[in-house]
Amino acid sequence: MSDAAQPTAAEVRAAAEAVKTALDRHLAAVEGRSGDDDPAVYAAFNELAAAAEEYDELLYERYDEVTPFEIPAGEGQAPYSGPAEPTSFSVLIRRDYLVAEPQRLIAQADRVAALHHEDEPGDGGGTAEALGVLFGEYEPDEIASRYKEFGLEEGDSTLWITAAEEAPEPGEWLNTPFDHADPGSVLHRIDVSSVFDDELDDEELEPLDR
Repeated sequence: MSDAAQPTAAEVRAAAEAVKTALDRHLAAVEGRSGDDDPAVYAAFNELAAAAEEYDELLYERYDEVTPFEIPAGEGQAPYSGPAEPTSFSVLIRRDYLVAEPQRLIAQADRVAALHHEDEPGDGGGTAEALGVLFGEYEPDEIASRYKEFGLEEGDSTLWITAAEEAPEPGEWLNTPFDHADPGSVLHRIDVSSVFDDELDDEELEPLDR
């Protein structure tokens, strides 16, 4: 990378200040959380992860140094090969759930249907129809923050921010919305999985070298 393309010292300093601000916001969110699944904590976590990654990248580009921070990501992730200054991007999210309490899920959908004076999904529709009712009523982020109320259990989740050379035309990808997820265009990726907790537990159990 040429000197002209390198970030300035001021840009690196600003990124470091952003990490400090994100740390304070994350701690404040944790201290004031309303429960185990407070969306404010989740949002502050994502902000901190993004700020730390940005600082790490700028620090390396400017000074050829790295931080001890590690943002969980999939193994073997492809190197970024997209535009250097993207003007368009997509956010791709996958969240997995287990239907732990089918009757609770159906009951919640029945309640929503009743509020809208619709037929209750429990009349032969089962969990498949109940999911359609609930995701038609609530934003995915709200379901993610209240999943226990709907009789669900969380599985793995991932969020990709993918860059593009230009914005697609309206309706261009609607017939095949998930066919263009190019790993090489991923600017930022945040993975959440219980496997990371398991790996941490294993490391804590390993004996120390003496």
